[in-house]
Amino acid sequence: MTTHRPSSPPLPPGASSVAGLLPADASAEGEREPPLATSHLAAPDPMRGRRPSLQGMLRRTHLRLAVSAVVLAAVSLSLVAWIALRAYAENNLLLIGRSLAYTTEAAVVFGDRLAAQEAIALIASDEDLAQVRVFDANNAPFAQWRRPDGGALTQVERVIANVALPGPVTMPIRHDGKVVGTIDVQGQGHQFFLFLLSGVGGVLACLLVTFAVANVLAKRMHRDIVKPLRALAEVAHAVRRERAFHQRVAATPLAELKELGDDFNALLDEFEGWQNHLRAQNATLAHQANHDRLTGLPNRAYFESRLVQALADAREMGTHVALLYLDSDRFKEINDQRGHGAGDVVLMTIAERLRQPLREGDLVARLGGDEFAVMLVGVRQTSNAVRLAQSLLVAMEKPIVLPDGGEIVTSMSIGVALYPTHAEDAAALLRTADAAMYQAKRAGVGTWFVAGSPKG
Repeated sequence: MTTHRPSSPPLPPGASSVAGLLPADASAEGEREPPLATSHLAAPDPMRGRRPSLQGMLRRTHLRLAVSAVVLAAVSLSLVAWIALRAYAENNLLLIGRSLAYTTEAAVVFGDRLAAQEAIALIASDEDLAQVRVFDANNAPFAQWRRPDGGALTQVERVIANVALPGPVTMPIRHDGKVVGTIDVQGQGHQFFLFLLSGVGGVLACLLVTFAVANVLAKRMHRDIVKPLRALAEVAHAVRRERAFHQRVAATPLAELKELGDDFNALLDEFEGWQNHLRAQNATLAHQANHDRLTGLPNRAYFESRLVQALADAREMGTHVALLYLDSDRFKEINDQRGHGAGDVVLMTIAERLRQPLREGDLVARLGGDEFAVMLVGVRQTSNAVRLAQSLLVAMEKPIVLPDGGEIVTSMSIGVALYPTHAEDAAALLRTADAAMYQAKRAGVGTWFVAGSPKG
């Protein structure tokens, strides 16, 4: 299943918001009050001219202490941000690695190097990856993709990625529970490089702001100053430790702190939107990793995990789970004679017809090729599954309209197995239903067969 992950969203412009507090002609000694520019993220304040000046209340400061505090805060925040970004990058590489392993599974099994090369190139070219390597079961190189050299900047990005980001991620390529190869995925580090540049710019901007306003932070710690600063610090700590981006800083009577609070709140708005965007993209990646791209049905890996959970629930509650293993009759003939486009239409139509009669809690999945499986939970006896198999065979009798305007009628061979009657674990139940499906296929197209007994 080919997965396309959207590019990561840009970092919120926090550095530009802070830099806007320092005009170009502000003196480091703070002998005159620097005019504060209104941030583009905050609405103009009509009360700005009537608010007391922070310069008038706190004229002198300890510049060295202020600079040290900013540097320490920048280092600690940068460390926290680096740890978070590293974790995100590693998780992202794992998701891409799983997707690539699933995509190249068939090519590795059948030894199709060209198909594997095309598959990894299709996915890797849209991701922040440096290279992807596929190895067969003997650890021999099978296929490889490497991002073209973009010059000195690309080399710098790769060096930084090798030092600061997780190393290559290795994922096994499995087929029917066996490891048939491995795939190595190495990140490029472009997004981290942009983050690093933004961080350096932000630190420099913060240092410039510190030189400009340091003279107002130390002589007298008046209650009207300490209270809003503590409130802002509490919100910052909550955001950093709990990711509570919904919190906001309350307005204060001081013009400078009012603007700082507005900019900080606007920055939190940016972070909150960014976090929601990342969550949505992670949900999209998770869905793509668990579903078949063509039919939209769950894939084999997701189906098997759900089947294991369903059997555990049935074992605890003393109920039954039925499994229908379905295979399209003459699909290869249709695919060869009518083309892959017609084959895709047949598979999508089969998927829709299998999905329609199911109850809430039941599950249909495409296991691969023209094989499908249906899991029925809470069935009381085999006859319930047989009735569904019969209704599915009837549903397949309706002609399928092909892209060229022609029509074709397909059929299914269905094997039926029941937990715990025919098997007591997920793997055995799948094998039993698969064997029953082949019994049905030998009996003739468009038939069903119950495991362990002649067709009723």
